[in-house]
Amino acid sequence: MKSQEKTRVSVKMNKMIEGKHLKPFSLFPAKPGTCPECAVEHDEKQPHNKQSLFYQFNFYNTHGVWPTWGDAMAHCDDAIKQYWKSELSERGVNENEFEPSKQVLRVHKFSITS
Repeated sequence: MKSQEKTRVSVKMNKMIEGKHLKPFSLFPAKPGTCPECAVEHDEKQPHNKQSLFYQFNFYNTHGVWPTWGDAMAHCDDAIKQYWKSELSERGVNENEFEPSKQVLRVHKFSITS
């Protein structure tokens, strides 16, 4: 029988988020091997997971608006965007969600953390 041990999480692992749109709060960094933007494992050519709470709060804190699917796929090529728009439309996602936030003008840099 294994003895029960308490797991301790180091405070150093937390990422303190302090931005212009949210009060300071702690957010654990994305798991190694996952996307640093949305904390989900996906190919670099695919959109971020707009439904990831990590992505939503990180995006809102940076830009002051909640992300749309258009924001999540802003770095994708046109063929991938079209595929995702088609699939999301079939699942009832409103077309307004496919446009990036008008307030957001940024260069997307994508790299998987290891």
